Amino acid sequence: MDFNFDVTLKNRLVLKQFLDKFTLEELNKIPAGFNNNIFWNIAHTVVTQQMLVYNLSGQKMNVSDDLVANYRKGSKPEKEVEQEEVNKVKDLLLSTIEQTETDYKNGIFTNYKSYTVTTGTTLNSVEDAITFNNFHEGLHLGSILTLRRAIK
Repeated sequence: MDFNFDVTLKNRLVLKQFLDKFTLEELNKIPAGFNNNIFWNIAHTVVTQQMLVYNLSGQKMNVSDDLVANYRKGSKPEKEVEQEEVNKVKDLLLSTIEQTETDYKNGIFTNYKSYTVTTGTTLNSVEDAITFNNFHEGLHLGSILTLRRAIK
């Protein structure tokens, strides 16, 4: 699993660069033909990882209920975010993965509720969830790269 955690952490560092380099206006912009923005995609990856790994394992997530409500599957940007929320998500990008790796190594994910994702793949273990999460975050990185071109 070390490889999977390394991949996730490296992807999160790439996502963090977007939060560091883009203005609040750019992070919030929803270009014509799109239904979300760069910030939504980044926050969505944080929330989804927590739901796939912690929630489906019956563990308390490391993100707030408000964050989950605003960025879970099926949500969309309802308002422009302020810098405070950007800073919060920036902190969560790395801390949630570091905590997941620690919790995984400490063996807290003993019960996993199987879940079938949109692609039709069924996740049957926390290892499946961690592996699938990398695929999911890659999809959203692709969306962010497309959004980046559309807002510049």
